[in-house]
Amino acid sequence: MNNQKLKKTIITLLRVAIGWHFLYEGLVKLWASNWSAAGYLANATGPFSGFYHWMAASEGIITIIDPVNIAALLLIGVALFLGIFIRTASVAGFALLTLYYFAYPPFGGSLAGMADGSYYIVNKNFIEAAALLILLFAKERGFGLYALKYFSTAPKTTEATKGEPQENFSSRREALKNLATLPALGIIGWGAFRESKEFGVDTLSGATIQVGGAGINELKGDLPKGKIGKHIISRLVLGGNLIGGWAHSRDLIYVPSLFRAYNTEKKIFETLMLAEKAGIDTINIGFPTIETMSKYRKITGSKIKVITQVHPDMENNDYFVNIDKAIDSGMDIIQVQGNWCDWLVRDKKFEVIEKMMDRIRSQGYTAGLASHTVDALIACEEKGIIPDYYMKTMHHDKYWSAHPRENRVPFEVDGKKHLDHNRFHDNCFCLFPDRTTEFVERAKVPVMGFKVLAAGSIPPENGFEWAFQNGADFICVGMFDFQIVNDVNITIDVLNNLQGRKRKWFG
Repeated sequence: MNNQKLKKTIITLLRVAIGWHFLYEGLVKLWASNWSAAGYLANATGPFSGFYHWMAASEGIITIIDPVNIAALLLIGVALFLGIFIRTASVAGFALLTLYYFAYPPFGGSLAGMADGSYYIVNKNFIEAAALLILLFAKERGFGLYALKYFSTAPKTTEATKGEPQENFSSRREALKNLATLPALGIIGWGAFRESKEFGVDTLSGATIQVGGAGINELKGDLPKGKIGKHIISRLVLGGNLIGGWAHSRDLIYVPSLFRAYNTEKKIFETLMLAEKAGIDTINIGFPTIETMSKYRKITGSKIKVITQVHPDMENNDYFVNIDKAIDSGMDIIQVQGNWCDWLVRDKKFEVIEKMMDRIRSQGYTAGLASHTVDALIACEEKGIIPDYYMKTMHHDKYWSAHPRENRVPFEVDGKKHLDHNRFHDNCFCLFPDRTTEFVERAKVPVMGFKVLAAGSIPPENGFEWAFQNGADFICVGMFDFQIVNDVNITIDVLNNLQGRKRKWFG
């Protein structure tokens, strides 16, 4: 094979590959009867996200964008694959890829949409757009139907082009080569159609990917806010189990691994960005994940407030080491971790809690005190240890896996997991709901309820309402990305229609 034929073959393969990609993206969107670009546009990130959000917010614009997008993908794909109107298709394909690229750009704080790995500036859209520029400006167009008289736009030979290699379409062999893309398209297209019938539409195709849940354009309004110390924060706070990977899945041993496999660092960052767009401006995290939040805020420039849980180093009698690390890491609010509060009260070490609270406040920080067992907070109250806010597990026990009240023991949360279904097994976190609500009713500082869904046992509509109705000023909820908008909307609905709350709002 001479150099000219090799060059022609390579250009053909490049053109056909890009053409099939465009065509396939168009076909799967066409075959998916309910496909819409709305979710893709509504969740766009990066410096130009406002433009995409504006398009997603208008039903009129979406009704135009959806069919135009599908038609463009199909026409560009067919043209490139078969080799007709190649330069027009290259320009149109470059423009479309540019729009895709800037919807989820791999720079400027946007980490979403990077399904193929971690990179900066360059992604598959960038590379494919660059390849289309090559096709646009290359003199060689490869084999294709453009060689036929109907599609041919080959210039006539002039004095200036004498001596340059000219296309020769006169031979039957050459004509067959240029027609080869036509049966190839039929074979590949038929294969794709059969596979779609057998396995369904490819949900991983480009902007087709959608995980269940509402899009950002479906928000019902602004998330209400309240005040903790000097901080004004959303009444719905993102739970730190998203980052830490604590699933509280009872005896379903595979769930923690599945949880962590889904919530990669990329997915965590995507979820955090979506939460901020939805109005959730605060997250409560475990101490080990400070580094992840610091990285997120540094990369994205996020202003999300971080509540950090801290615990003492009892082995070295250093009660302040983690408090100081949290401050050095730029965290915003610091609270004594719930299980440690329980353990310290259980072991009568009230002085440790008191010293930690004093240390947090002396550094100018809002000091929180968390607990799973209400007995711990009651005992601290009796000792005169009152935080700037409480964080307490708040859920009812009207769900199947809750063990009988008569078998519940104070401080058993985070303790031994019993095989007896009538005993604790990572299944109940607010052991005594009635006593909890009594304590919250008389609390004179803001209260943040957490585990309000009993780690997924209670529907959010019910769990959110119960917590707010029984005195919570804020709720902290662990959420996957596809739950964010729905949970924000539920919070808005619950707060707008809340009845029966006796405690006045603090914060």
